[in-house]
Amino acid sequence: DVQLQAFGGGSVQPGGSLRLSCAASGFTFSTKTMSWIRQAPGKGPEWVSSINSGGGGASYADSVKGRFTIARDNASNTLYLEMNNLKPEDTAVYYCQMGSERGQGTQVTVSS
Repeated sequence: DVQLQAFGGGSVQPGGSLRLSCAASGFTFSTKTMSWIRQAPGKGPEWVSSINSGGGGASYADSVKGRFTIARDNASNTLYLEMNNLKPEDTAVYYCQMGSERGQGTQVTVSS
């Protein structure tokens, strides 16, 4: 079975940083494009970023471009999201996703 477990969330002040990780198993991680999705309270899911299988190509939502960096380690089947200069509007549950599979998320709260 596909398993995707995100962790690393927390509460930070505006301007702070967090690094999210996602441990993947149950599929050949190194052959799949991976994504981060977030869902804020009362809102629908929002695509944040994707990275291709080899890690050489990444794309970002305009709302996070220049602040977030997606990365992956195919040797350890791990996906990362480095988040800098966090804003209150980044508050959401963050999920990693492969195709239509989405795992358990991690809460990120940005508040002063």
